[in-house]
Amino acid sequence: MKRSEINCYINDAIEFFNEQRFYLPAWAFYTPQDWQTIDPSHREIMDNMLGWDLTDFGSGAFLKTGLLLFTLRNGNPKYDTKPYAEKIMVVRENQLTPMHFHSSKMEDIINRGGGNLVIEIQGSTPQGEFSTENVALKVDGVSRLVKPGGKVVLTPGESICLEQGIYHSFWGEQGKGKVLVGEVSMVNDDTADNHFYEKQGRFSQVIEDEPSKHLLAVDYID
Repeated sequence: MKRSEINCYINDAIEFFNEQRFYLPAWAFYTPQDWQTIDPSHREIMDNMLGWDLTDFGSGAFLKTGLLLFTLRNGNPKYDTKPYAEKIMVVRENQLTPMHFHSSKMEDIINRGGGNLVIEIQGSTPQGEFSTENVALKVDGVSRLVKPGGKVVLTPGESICLEQGIYHSFWGEQGKGKVLVGEVSMVNDDTADNHFYEKQGRFSQVIEDEPSKHLLAVDYID
C-alpha cells in the first residue's frame, strides 16, 4: 500500500471515531517526529505493538479486502503479565477480512456502532480444513449453533464470542454504512497467531510515496 493511502484512511478513521464518540489516547496522534523524542515511559506501546494497524492482506485492493485497526491495549509475555487485549476497527461496506482462525487467542467481536457487521463462520479440523460440523458459539452470552458457512449479523450493541479454531471472515453489510467494531481478547500476536484458510500476508508492504503522518505499529520495529 502507498503511504499516502494509509495517511488518508487513518484521517478518515479519526473522523469516524469522532462521529461515533469513540476517543483515542493522546499518543494516537503523535507524529513520527514526536516518537523520536519520547522517553522510556512509552516503551509498552512499542513493545506490545499498540496503535495504528492497516492492512490490505496483500490484495492490493484495500477497499475490497482490507482492515483498519487501532490496538488500544495488549499484553506481551516477554515484558509483562497483562493477559488481555483490546482493539477498535473500522469495517467498510463489503470490505472483506479474509477467512482465518486463531490458535491461541479467544476473542469477542463487538459492533460498537454505525452499520451492521456480517460474520461468516466455519469450524476447523486438526489439519486446518473446514469442518462439516455445526459450530457452537455464543452471541451476547446466548448459545447458538451455526451451520458451516453460516452468517451471523451483528447490529450495533451486539457481540459474538469466537473461541480458538473457529474460522471467521467479516465485512460491513451493504447499504448500512461503515461499522465501528471492537475486539476484546486474550493477548494478541498478529505476527504468529493468524491462520488464513487461503495463504496470504497479514501486514502490507508500504510504498513510501509521502511522509507518514502517524506511525503504524509495524513501523516501531522497522
